[in-house]
Amino acid sequence: MNQSDVIVVGAGLAGLACAQDLVEGGCSVRLLEASDGPGGRVRTDEVEGFLLDRGFQVLLEAYPECRKRLDYDALELGAFSQGALVRFGGGLHKVVDPGADLMEALRAVKAPVGPLADKIRVARLRSEYLRADADALLEDPAPSTLELLQRLGFGPEIIHRFFRPFFGGVLLDPELGVSGRLFRYYFRMFSEGRASVPDRGMGALSRQLADRLPEGVLELGQRVESLEPGRVRTEDGRTHECEVVVVAAQGPEAARLLPGQVVDPGSRSVTCHYFDAPEPPVREPLLVLDGEGEGPANNVAVLSEVAPGYAPDGRALVSVSVLEGAGGGEAPDDPALQAQMAAWFGAGVKHWRPLRSYRIPHAQPRQLPADLEPVRRPVRLDDRLLVCGDHRENASLNGALASGARAAREILRARQPV
Repeated sequence: MNQSDVIVVGAGLAGLACAQDLVEGGCSVRLLEASDGPGGRVRTDEVEGFLLDRGFQVLLEAYPECRKRLDYDALELGAFSQGALVRFGGGLHKVVDPGADLMEALRAVKAPVGPLADKIRVARLRSEYLRADADALLEDPAPSTLELLQRLGFGPEIIHRFFRPFFGGVLLDPELGVSGRLFRYYFRMFSEGRASVPDRGMGALSRQLADRLPEGVLELGQRVESLEPGRVRTEDGRTHECEVVVVAAQGPEAARLLPGQVVDPGSRSVTCHYFDAPEPPVREPLLVLDGEGEGPANNVAVLSEVAPGYAPDGRALVSVSVLEGAGGGEAPDDPALQAQMAAWFGAGVKHWRPLRSYRIPHAQPRQLPADLEPVRRPVRLDDRLLVCGDHRENASLNGALASGARAAREILRARQPV
């Protein structure tokens, strides 16, 4: 029987942040992780010299918790250009952030993603959200993202051709039924800073956080079978006692471990295919979006154009994301997917070689307007049991880290003498 102040179950970003803050607060901590490495969904596999994130992900550098906790210089971040290429009407059309590059914005005015009035409306919204308090953008009530865009005066063209593929990809919801609170917050984060990836893959974020923990805190291969306040039982039959247990698992696993106390919020799934290409289909660090809405792919990124470390010299790494309900594209050789890529990028697609595909059943918790009432769910269940994860905050790197920090603060506050 092993005794410690706190046992944290799950070494995703929430668990790593919670453990770090507890250690710094003077607690003895054990961080139990079922898999063979830290990071949860934020991990990277190396395959034939390519770096494959477990699903397409980016770091929004403006995230406050990420700024606070991560050493951006050490991560050697490569940034996407602000904007996107939108596939529509048989071509790729560049849409740019109107506040980032005036000349590019002027050239993009003619892109057929919506009328000029809506493009001006985007620029005004960017300015408004940058002036607003970021927390208020999350906390103020909002309808669905689609309804919010309509209330803001945007027309069907720009919603269908730009907002749906871009924010539908961010929120994993092509119908834009997710809470408008998240649209406002992410719009602000995209406007305030860069979207980046580390040169050694998104898993570098998790490794950086894990490396800061004292030796022996993180224990891998420790799947928790059951738990109760002050006691955890692992799959190997051992019982581990502590003062406080923190469940830092994703929503479905937290619901399994805490029946009746945590409800599975539901999930958004996504499939990500990685291809080895002899030449980059796009020679700019830009996201390519399906503005036609015909799918099955929603967005494509040439990650080696963003951060060269993602691919061996002389090769390109192409990421293709297929959202839930796309009606195809589950396999990299799916005829509909192959035809779509050939229409976008030409005959060279036939030389793309599939590397690996990831189907992520729980890529994000469901975040409909009713799910975010309140926007921050409680982390304390009782005096000796807490829960954290993006399902307690919002589905983002920042939300996961913030929820872990919140759980740690609750514990440290309770330990202070009255």
